[in-house]
Amino acid sequence: MQSPDGRYVMTYNGEIYNFRQLRTELEARGYQFRSRSDTEVLLLAFVEWGLDVLIKLNGMFVFAIWDRQEQKLILARDRYGIKPLYYHQIGSTFLFASESKAFRAHPDFTAQMNAEGLLEYFTFQNFFTNRTLLKGVKMFPAGCSMTVHLNKGTSAHPAEPVRYWDFLFQEPESPRSDKQYLDELDHLVQQAVNRQLVSDVDVGSYLSGGMDSGTLTAIAAQQLPYMRTFTCGFDLSSASGMELNFDERPTAERMSYIFKTEHYEMILKAGDMERCLPKLAYHLEEPRVGQSYPNFYASLLASKFNKVVLAGTGGDEIFGGYPWRYYQAVVNTDFDHYIDKYYNHWQRLIPNSAIQEFFAPVWGDVSHIWTRDIFRDVFANHAEELTRPEDYVNHSLYLEAKTFLHGLLVMEDKLSMAHSLETRVPFLDNDLVDFAMKLPARLKLGKLGEVVELNENEPGVKTAKYFQKTKDGKLLLRQAMARHLPKDIVDREKQGFSAPDASWFKGESIDYVHRLLYDGNGRIYNYLDKNMVHKLVDEHLEGKQNRRLLIWSLLNVEHWCEQYLN
Repeated sequence: MQSPDGRYVMTYNGEIYNFRQLRTELEARGYQFRSRSDTEVLLLAFVEWGLDVLIKLNGMFVFAIWDRQEQKLILARDRYGIKPLYYHQIGSTFLFASESKAFRAHPDFTAQMNAEGLLEYFTFQNFFTNRTLLKGVKMFPAGCSMTVHLNKGTSAHPAEPVRYWDFLFQEPESPRSDKQYLDELDHLVQQAVNRQLVSDVDVGSYLSGGMDSGTLTAIAAQQLPYMRTFTCGFDLSSASGMELNFDERPTAERMSYIFKTEHYEMILKAGDMERCLPKLAYHLEEPRVGQSYPNFYASLLASKFNKVVLAGTGGDEIFGGYPWRYYQAVVNTDFDHYIDKYYNHWQRLIPNSAIQEFFAPVWGDVSHIWTRDIFRDVFANHAEELTRPEDYVNHSLYLEAKTFLHGLLVMEDKLSMAHSLETRVPFLDNDLVDFAMKLPARLKLGKLGEVVELNENEPGVKTAKYFQKTKDGKLLLRQAMARHLPKDIVDREKQGFSAPDASWFKGESIDYVHRLLYDGNGRIYNYLDKNMVHKLVDEHLEGKQNRRLLIWSLLNVEHWCEQYLN
């Protein structure tokens, strides 16, 4: 779309939920509109306010605006990174796209493995920087804009991304009463859901059986009498241990009954992972947090009936849903002590002692990288004067919002869009996030004082339960949602959306694991040491260690190599 005078041309992906308010403001300033779209509102808002418009936008978006008069390109991405954006430079040519695979259409682009990105991924099962697995291709950071000037019509010289917004979790200077916090939270959650129900098509919701998706469903169902909900469950016939609780269908069915939704379910079996992984690797582009194939099937299910669906992503990250993580580092001597503790806790895939051998084929390309520095650099422009346990909790929330949440958002958007489905995340409404960032830590975590009193960060006799399944987190959110959900749902222990792969990899999926990782020469062994990979995987197959996340990552990257390095 171009501006009325033809100066600006915009390409845009996303939804601006407050576009009607912005339109009213612009009309009062004399602007006239030819459509009812948020696209036109966004473009004319940029004409009026320039990049200052970014702080006004409440929604999910990436956009690129070409200024014909000044011969410059403006790129921007939403606060939280709900919508993805990539950029890459080849000589004097600057490329940008919503998907990195688009760069393969350029005749001068060569797809190569980024060994530094591979090291980062196999450390955190995520990317904490703007690296990807494709050499030279960068993920445009959330909450940033960038201006690329064209000089003499021949060469592009991009500046660095400039941050216009960032998370800032902190204790309030003037705390209010618990009742005031509770009432405001209830109001803001309802407001966020209602804002995101505005659509030209039907809006459904995921319904996992947990509090966050249940909350969205409960509130949305008040406005949508024939709302559809979607749940993925798992065949647990070969599961064991904690995995026997991974299927949440009974709870989801009960909530569907209470809120009178039209409910659909899908049951995943061991073979479903093998069936979808080539497609998943193609659409996901670079692997992110967790084992994301259940999300692939959840999107597939929802797309059969709806074009827009609500998801509870963000509720845990902004309201303190992972107490067992934060409790690992609430008592520290200084900031670096905190970094050491939290970094060690976050290493998810391979032990430090195995890194050099694991990456032996490319060690010369990555030996200069210290993954602890990657971890610490997340806080590069963040306050480091921490004195109270609450300060460390707020720093942990910051890190997880910048890294773990961002990974979830990228994964969710790509897998839903792979099925032409739009996912909306009401917990990341601007007003709700602003409120959550200033909420006292004591209203998020239940046992903070006890852990501090014990003056220890490692699980002991008294604290071990807090490092496993817990319902200590999201205290105020639980109280607010008790007004909408059954008490037993609100009081449930936190549980992630995960398949029983630890059992499947040793049983029904073992032939698949052997075929990709043991038989023949997998493409990953151009970058990873085959003997060390087998040693670590064997520890899982022999029941010595639970390395399901590592095995999933190896399988995913192997398929990625097949898709992207041809």
